Amino acid sequence: MTVEGSPDRFTETRPMEYSDNNKTVFIGLLAFCFFTKSLTGAYTKSTISQIERRFEIPSSTVGIIDGSFEMGNLLVITVVSYFGAKFHRPKIIGAGVLLMGIGTLIMALPHFIMSRYMYDTAAAHTNDPANFTMSSTFSSDTQNTVQQLVSGCLKGEVESSPTWVIVLFGNILRGIGEAGIGPLGMSFIDDYARPGNSAFYIGCLHTFGVIGPIFGYSLGSLCASLYVDIGLVDQESVTITPQDSRWVGAWWLGYVVSGLLTLLAALPLWFLPRALPENPQTSKAYHPSNEHKHTLSITEIAKDFWPSIKHLLTNRIYLLYLVSSVLAFNAFAITITYTPKYLEQQFGQSASKTNFLIGVISIPAVALGMFVSGWIMKRFKLGLLGSARLVFFTSVTSLVCIIPYFALSCENIDVAGVTVPYQRSIELQDISCDLLNSCNADCGCPDFLWDPVCGQNGVTYISPCHAGCNSSWGTRQNMTFHGCTCIQSWGLTSGNSSAVLGQCPRESSCTKMFYIYLALQSLAFFVYCLGTVPFFLISLRYCLICGIPAPICFGALIDMTCLKWGQNKCGGRGACRMYDIETFRYLFLGLVSSLQAFSYTLLWIFTTQIKRKVQNDEQMSKDIELQYPVLCDTEQENYVK
Repeated sequence: MTVEGSPDRFTETRPMEYSDNNKTVFIGLLAFCFFTKSLTGAYTKSTISQIERRFEIPSSTVGIIDGSFEMGNLLVITVVSYFGAKFHRPKIIGAGVLLMGIGTLIMALPHFIMSRYMYDTAAAHTNDPANFTMSSTFSSDTQNTVQQLVSGCLKGEVESSPTWVIVLFGNILRGIGEAGIGPLGMSFIDDYARPGNSAFYIGCLHTFGVIGPIFGYSLGSLCASLYVDIGLVDQESVTITPQDSRWVGAWWLGYVVSGLLTLLAALPLWFLPRALPENPQTSKAYHPSNEHKHTLSITEIAKDFWPSIKHLLTNRIYLLYLVSSVLAFNAFAITITYTPKYLEQQFGQSASKTNFLIGVISIPAVALGMFVSGWIMKRFKLGLLGSARLVFFTSVTSLVCIIPYFALSCENIDVAGVTVPYQRSIELQDISCDLLNSCNADCGCPDFLWDPVCGQNGVTYISPCHAGCNSSWGTRQNMTFHGCTCIQSWGLTSGNSSAVLGQCPRESSCTKMFYIYLALQSLAFFVYCLGTVPFFLISLRYCLICGIPAPICFGALIDMTCLKWGQNKCGGRGACRMYDIETFRYLFLGLVSSLQAFSYTLLWIFTTQIKRKVQNDEQMSKDIELQYPVLCDTEQENYVK
């Protein structure tokens, strides 16, 4: 008989002593990890347009950067999920979180090794608020600026290598580090928690995972409102506004903040024990006899790996659902990656405002949908067939909600030589040849220049030079340009031929459509997320590859809609300054809805296959009961006992 307080007694009850505290600490740290990784992921989506402008790269390249997270994740997710569960899971998770933090900080590194952000503007050539003649001086200054920028590539004033690769590398590290957090963390909780508490703990983790994007987009909104070189330049000297297509916010600042938060969550995980049994009698993972059990080698663990994969991939019903999930996730990846950019271009909103409203309107709708989805599953006790039907219904309903998006549109702004001719009576023929006209032919305006001004005729000109202006008044953002011959050629008198810095504002109805779009999008997100819990119930995370091609391919399609490209310092093509928003709208909405339509067609076939399988299983059970009634009664009595 074991005496209370004896060494044997102490050894048997020791897991009980540290179990509750360590379990609480582990769940708290894991929840914080879910929060930081979703915060960083949402912040990355919010900086897409900022990164594109800062590095002067096209959308297809930005798509590669965005998809690099899934690339890194795909490299190790299967191995980590399978082998990691056999070893010290808290330490493996801690190593992954540490790698995520390092990768996030690396993504901010280019800001500290690059030169200051430079943009060409006519306001930089004028420091005297008095009248200033520009007819020849502006042209020569512009040409000198062009020569300085081009020669800078030879003098070493520009980066010798594409520094966006550093951002790509950091995002790959984030993906590698994130691979084991979800699978290993949830399996760890499932092993060492009571069956009734496991679902509650996992639900808490997903709750923190949904809260993260709210803070991520809010952080993105704050950083986008700050100039990229904050603290290094006089803010009053900045002549562009957040609505300008040349504006670059402090994109790097959010990566520093989220990276430090991630590192903060990583270190304590290394000090947790390997096992956290809640109760020696009821725990699924702890048994006293297991303390001296032989530790399996990697070879012994790996022998069942490929048979498990083969068994999974030869399941026809699962493959059908997997293909459906691939299409749906591609549509989802395009939506979450390019929605901020779409709203900026379509409705003329700043990145700061767009990110803020997505964070406070759309993301809470997602959280509410996931909560209601869990309640539906628990309330109606849905099985596999019921889950498939719920996913199909919510998916189709969310697709219907997309249809009104096509009607919520704004027209392209009138830009002389790009979307409208310089004179009303002349039709626009060739965009590349229409940037110069008789009214500005003697000004020597470079084609790549983008310093838009709004004329009194309501037409935007890509620079004061292209507007034919010959004088200016004021400084910085308050500059006005006068004597603009191209504005006079529109039919206005010389007294009405002035222009101000910046693009002409869009029609007032555009802002109203922007808010309507956000409201409908939130409704669609809510309905779609009603099927979130059953979606996770009947699928596994082998759909990581879905997040790789979608941003890259759609980024290339976006580049095809560009009407006016910028130019980088070395003379190559830079970021796009203006898109054909009508074509952009049809590509964005059309591709997303088409992918969803194909996906939901396969989902319907999947649901019918599940229904047929359930009916066959029920019929088989009935046949067995009819053939072996005595055996079935005996088994039922034994089951009751």
